[in-house]
Amino acid sequence: MATETLEVTLTAGVTNAESVVCTAASGHTLAILSVLICETAGAAETFDMYIDDNAGGTDFYIYKTQALGANATFEHTSKFVLEATDTLCVALASAGNVDVVVSYLDQTL
Repeated sequence: MATETLEVTLTAGVTNAESVVCTAASGHTLAILSVLICETAGAAETFDMYIDDNAGGTDFYIYKTQALGANATFEHTSKFVLEATDTLCVALASAGNVDVVVSYLDQTL
């Protein structure tokens, strides 16, 4: 029987290394509702946000070198889907510090 639940993932301290901020488990489809990215270190940054398709190393960019002001929050509200084993990733261009909040609808198959 299929189910649907509203969920949230919270990721603190994203820096210039790739951070997986949301993963669709096997047998699940995630409808991403919003992504909030907040700079917490007081320095302007740029970030990349992308889907790693099937966790296989092929990246599909949603944002590439997107500006994020010091102590500012960036809000992405366009809906998109992660299918089973896809991952949503965020990385900064330099050593910094941001928090990421992802809200989504988790649908089991």
